[in-house]
Amino acid sequence: MTPPSTASSTCWGAVWSADAARDELFAYVAEHLGDPAGVVVLDETGFPKKGMHSAGVARQYCGTLGKVSNCQVGGFLAYVGARDHTLLDRELYLTED
Repeated sequence: MTPPSTASSTCWGAVWSADAARDELFAYVAEHLGDPAGVVVLDETGFPKKGMHSAGVARQYCGTLGKVSNCQVGGFLAYVGARDHTLLDRELYLTED
């Protein structure tokens, strides 16, 4: 078994593309989980935050709180089939400020 420190350094030192990993996941889902009745779900979620030190934090409408407050907003794309479901992609909304 590989010690955790070695496994961690391998993961952090690896060069990889988030877009390529997402594309591989899309292909896997289509081939192995694909269901003619399956659907793709897009969800926008607000994450309340205190302070302004995280990327994308701004005073904006936060559906989780039901009001304007400091929060991050993320978009999530998921696949849902009759037998399986999985998260496909995510994106953090960055305000223009």
